[in-house]
Formats: sequence, structure tokens, C-alpha cells
Amino acid sequence: MLRNMSNLNYHHLEYFWEVARHRSVSRAARELGVSQPTVSAQIKSLEQALGTELFIRTGRDLVLTNLGQMVYEYACEIFTLGRELQQAVLTRQSNRSLQLRVGITDSMPKRVAHVLIRPAMGIGQPFQLFVKEDRHDRILSELASHQLDIVLGHEPAPSASAFKGKSFHLGESGVSFFAASDLARRIKGSFPQNLDQVPIYLPTPETTLRRLLEDWFAQENVRPRLVGEFSDNAMMETFGQGGAAVFPTLTLVENEVVRQFRVRVIGRTEQVRERFFAITSSRRLNPSRRPSDLSSAPIACGSGGWDADQRHRSLEKNRQTTPRTTKTVAIARVRFLPILKSIHLLLMTP
Repeated sequence: MLRNMSNLNYHHLEYFWEVARHRSVSRAARELGVSQPTVSAQIKSLEQALGTELFIRTGRDLVLTNLGQMVYEYACEIFTLGRELQQAVLTRQSNRSLQLRVGITDSMPKRVAHVLIRPAMGIGQPFQLFVKEDRHDRILSELASHQLDIVLGHEPAPSASAFKGKSFHLGESGVSFFAASDLARRIKGSFPQNLDQVPIYLPTPETTLRRLLEDWFAQENVRPRLVGEFSDNAMMETFGQGGAAVFPTLTLVENEVVRQFRVRVIGRTEQVRERFFAITSSRRLNPSRRPSDLSSAPIACGSGGWDADQRHRSLEKNRQTTPRTTKTVAIARVRFLPILKSIHLLLMTP
């Protein structure tokens, strides 16, 4: 094992980190702009310095050993702190704002992601927002390596994985069905039976919402006529505006969809519900604020800032006084308070 810290070469550690991230020497070499033998030699030197193997080969991939996983987690923190040091110096020198790096899973509707993040824009401290969309596994990989601060998606972090983090169940939303005015006038009967044989656009089959909707259609014994499938929710809404078919969207953003696309709500159901999660890594931003504190820590943004308790009281008041058509939206937004607390702490933690 390593006898003296002077034997640890951080240049070797960086090469190891890149190989662990990409699970491939060749991909890491391309990222670093060096040859594969150079990368392999650096990894071998690090293993000799540490006195242990860090990788085992499985097929074409390199998989971390148990000790390799521990070294990788330390390397993630080391190089993340290095980048943060550079950013902190540059921020002091140029007076630039902080950066919030948010990952969005590709199954998360963009409109919902905007609803979740929007209140953080008023916390009273300037910051630069960086948003990246990708597959659930890829976006979690970037969170694990601390390239992202927080991830929003439909699923919690997998429990049976090496990823160490915290998942926060933010809340749920029912589903509303929309149609352009001309089509809506031609749809007769009570909901949901009025969907039977009506042309409809749906998300693609691999999405959670599609599976939930098909189960619900079978339960209600209605058979809409599928005329289009969309992997992108915003694209489905745009096509739905054209009036050729009914389309579903989460009730959470019902008012925004009606206002932007000038469509009508033909029905809504609470039996189909999509869940939302925020995922943070186990990065030690501040010893006094653990990841488990994010869902309960109070927010105090100062004058002009966003106050969670005040927003909660306002929404509860609206929930009691607004008509039934908007009550679901009000309740849903109350349930999204934890994400705002998480985002606030990520920005305000020294």
C-alpha cells in the first residue's frame, strides 16, 4: 500500500479518473488527447504506488474493483474541488455569478422542469443556470462525478448501484387531455368515455406515462385511435395545437398549455399519476449540512427573496378558494417545495 503521500502522483490520478468515468482506456485517451499506451502506463504507475489493482476487465469494459471504487470517489471530490477552486478565483476576479448545474432526464417534460426550477431564479443571489438533458443512466453518471449539482427525473436513484446519493420524492401530478377548439367541439359525451375512438397523440411506448395511460384506458374500457407517437412532449403539444388529435399532458402545467397553445381541456384524471424526484450526490459541500438536510432545512433568502413558508400559505389559500378546475394544479405545486429547498441550499452553501 501507499507508504508516503509524496508517492501519490495526481497526474496519474487524473488519468485513472478519466478511465473510470469512460470505462475504457481508448475513450479516456481521446478525451485527454494522448495515446492509449500513455494512459495505460499512468494507470499502472498509480496501481503500483497504491499497491493494489484498480480495474478488472469485463468484456470490452473496465470495471472498478472495490478499492478502485473508493479511489474513484475520492478522485471525484479532488477534481471537483479543483474546478470549484478555479471557478471561485475567476468569480472573485471577474465578479461573475455562481453556477447551478441541473440535469434533466430525457423523459421529464421540459415544461415541468421549468416549473420546478423557475422559483429558484428569485432567491436573491445572482447565478448562472446550466441545464443538460440526457438518458437517466448517463445523467446520473455525471451527477456521481459532480459535473452536475442536482438531477430531476421520474425515477429515484437506483438502490442497487455504486452511486451514492439522496433521492427526494417531490410530488405527483395527474394527467389532463387537451384538444384544439374545433376538435373539442366535435367530442361529445362524458369523460373518459368521450375518448373512445377519438384520434390521439401519445408518448412513445418506452415511457412511464405511456404505460400508465394504456393501463388506464383498459381499466376504463376506452380505446382512443392512436394516430401519432412522440418521444418529445413539447413536440406532441405543438402537433396537438394543429387540431388533428387529442393529446395528454400533466395537470401540473395545464394552465400554461392552455395559455400557450390556445387549446381546451376535455378531461382530467387523477388515476394516472406521474411522480417526480430530485437526486443529489453525497458530495460534502458543508459539514454542517448533510444531503439528508435538504428536504427539511428552512429557507431564509433575505428581503426580496423567495420564502417557502409564505409561498406554501399562499398556495394553501388558493387551494381553498380556487374553482375545482385549478385545484389539482395548486395542490401539486405545494408538493414541489422540497426541490426549491434543495436548489436554494446548493446555491447558498459556502
